[in-house]
Amino acid sequence: MSSRTTRSTTLRARNLRKRPMTRSLQRRRRSRETSVGEESEEYQAMGDVQEGYNLRKTTRRRTASADDAMQQRLGGASVTASPSRKRRRMPADVNPVLQPIGRIGAKYLQEDLPDEVMLKIFSYLQENDLSRAGLVCKRFNNLANDTELWKNLVKEVFQYTQPLLHPAPRDFKFVQPHECDLANPWKESFKQLHRGYHVWKDHKKRFDSDTKGRKLKGRTIMCFDTIEQAYSHLESLEAEDHLLLVHEGTYVGEYLFIDMNISIIGAAPGDVVDKVVIERENESTVQFSEGARNAYVGYVTIKFSPDITSSVPHHRHYALEISDNCSPMVDHCRIKSTSVVGAAVCVSSQGADPIIKHCVIKDCENVGLYVTDYAQGVYEHNEISGNALAGIWVKNHANPIMRKNHIHHGRDVGVFTFDNGLGYFDSCNIHNNRIAGFEVKAGANPTVVNCEIHHGQTGGIYVHENGRGQFVDNKIHSNNFAGVWITSGSDPTIRKNEIYNGQQGGVYIFGDGKGLIELNNIHGNALAGIQIRTNSNPIVRHNKIHHGQHGGIYVHEKGKGLIEENEVYSNTLAGVWITTGSQPTLRRNRIHSGKQVGVYFYDNGHGKLEDNDIFNHLYSGVQIRTGSNPTITKNKIWGGQNGGILVYNSGLGVIEYNEIFDNAMAGIWIKTDSNPVLRHNKIHDGRDGGICIFNGGKGVLEENDIFRNAQAGVLISTQSHPVLRRNRIYDGQAAGVEITNNATASLEHNKIFNNKFGGLCLASGVNPTLKDNSIYGNHNAVEKAVAADVRPATQQSATPSV
Repeated sequence: MSSRTTRSTTLRARNLRKRPMTRSLQRRRRSRETSVGEESEEYQAMGDVQEGYNLRKTTRRRTASADDAMQQRLGGASVTASPSRKRRRMPADVNPVLQPIGRIGAKYLQEDLPDEVMLKIFSYLQENDLSRAGLVCKRFNNLANDTELWKNLVKEVFQYTQPLLHPAPRDFKFVQPHECDLANPWKESFKQLHRGYHVWKDHKKRFDSDTKGRKLKGRTIMCFDTIEQAYSHLESLEAEDHLLLVHEGTYVGEYLFIDMNISIIGAAPGDVVDKVVIERENESTVQFSEGARNAYVGYVTIKFSPDITSSVPHHRHYALEISDNCSPMVDHCRIKSTSVVGAAVCVSSQGADPIIKHCVIKDCENVGLYVTDYAQGVYEHNEISGNALAGIWVKNHANPIMRKNHIHHGRDVGVFTFDNGLGYFDSCNIHNNRIAGFEVKAGANPTVVNCEIHHGQTGGIYVHENGRGQFVDNKIHSNNFAGVWITSGSDPTIRKNEIYNGQQGGVYIFGDGKGLIELNNIHGNALAGIQIRTNSNPIVRHNKIHHGQHGGIYVHEKGKGLIEENEVYSNTLAGVWITTGSQPTLRRNRIHSGKQVGVYFYDNGHGKLEDNDIFNHLYSGVQIRTGSNPTITKNKIWGGQNGGILVYNSGLGVIEYNEIFDNAMAGIWIKTDSNPVLRHNKIHDGRDGGICIFNGGKGVLEENDIFRNAQAGVLISTQSHPVLRRNRIYDGQAAGVEITNNATASLEHNKIFNNKFGGLCLASGVNPTLKDNSIYGNHNAVEKAVAADVRPATQQSATPSV
């Protein structure tokens, strides 16, 4: 190359150095410096804590050697720097890959080198180098934010195969990168976790030796062999809220008594919880005590595995123990105890107020979760299953909040609250437990709302021995026995639940049980929707009890109860059964559309039936038999296919002030030695007779209005002998009173008028006792039939079904 060419090249290089920046170039530089400044602030905290390579910003001044080398590559003469200019030596700690080689070399490295090559170079950098490389220029910034680079760094340092975000204290969550709103969740994960200390067992090749401990190679991240060592080191520091990452391995015999604010979290590839195990066999594995107000343990397995050959008692040893004025968070842990006594998790003492969430407490040989002695806490999204005893115990004034837990397949009860235990249980799924899904005993008073309690191998809810509780808006179904059992003086509130498809009954109250059973939807159960027996005395109101395979409400063995304003319908057997000395009060109920009887009193069933609507049953609306003696007052009874009221087989009862109408057969039947009292009733518009008394029936009928019936107002037949006083029998489509077949009667002060076939129709040989009756205005069509001793065809009545 000629000297002229060399001089011209040199002049161009000098002119380039002297040329002022254009406005567009100045704007680009300001924009780049702004973005670089923001990136610098973002990683300032990371750089302050862990020093890496001390990368320099690119210098604009070229060294003579760099210029000479570049000119030699271009085939020209060297450009020698001024003798007065000192050559700058490259610092030893600067990565030479990022050191520019003259202006043209810097341009090639920053702008022209392909992205694939730059990413390959950046893949050898550690996190601090990569962060600082992103400050060089806009292109480097984009490349340094590559997700794969940061993903590999997270795997290298933390072993995670998914980004773990830590946006706030005690808040750790894995995210799917493609579902996350962050541009680079891997980078954000590293940024949020980089201040942590590490416990990494049996991985010496990853560490640099250090007199004070061990560090990850090329980094200032502190590492320890055991959790105890790390905890002791952090205890000696003045700062709190430390982060401790426990890497893959089984840590046996670690003594973890946590009484400061620290976050301990598992770190491993894949399923972190299964790969980080903390285990102990002689005392509680992890203990939280006073001082651990904001402590955290997450994503580890905690096991208590005592030696079965040891004679040491373990009644007070647990996998996880929380006590005395602390409120740690336990998150995404697997907790297990193989001790046959005690529990896997114990929360006790006043001031114990943890948050336990997303944990699995499974296959323990004792109780899963035990909350006692005034402890509280929030327990949510946990799976508690397969435990030998109760999934959850709540005792002695403990008052936890349990939300959205899955409690199932226990070898005992699902949840057991006793000895004045409290608690608020919301939206839990409790099923397939060997005994009841939820048991309440001995003064316990929990609140259970929005839960699903189902497929219990005995019952759904069992409240006994003076238990209480509020059960509201739950779904209770498909249990092998009753959906709800209430006994031995217990007095719970069962409200707004759906209780259905039980293999036996819906609600079963016995043994002096009480309770408020209100606003429930009870249907499709194999036995009675509600069963009340043995001196029990609940309040049952505003329920819907329907489509049962048995009866609606069954009250027996001296059962009592106030049963009011319920709708009982479409049950296979009687809507309400009352028997064996029982005496409930039924008021303002709608009992209808049953496939048999509406209300059935038998075998000395008593009680009061008042102001109810009883209608449209396949049999009669009310049946009374075998010594039963109810009071039936102010009811509307209509639409029965077999009559309104049937009293038979020595039935009794006081039937007064009722309106009985539009029944397919007689409004009231009295037969087979029955002897009721009928007063002040309106019996009308029947499709058969008004009152039919036969087969030795008796009864006192007084001051009733009997009118507009299709057959006789009162038919007395076959050796029956009732007393009729001060009744009004009128406007019938047949006779007013008909007495036949060796029956007799005593008629006093009755008014019988305007009946189509006569007022009083007597068969031959019938001699009733008549006193001061007023019989008038009746038509004479019946006289011919009486004279011939033949009853008109229109007067024949059918025999009722019993």
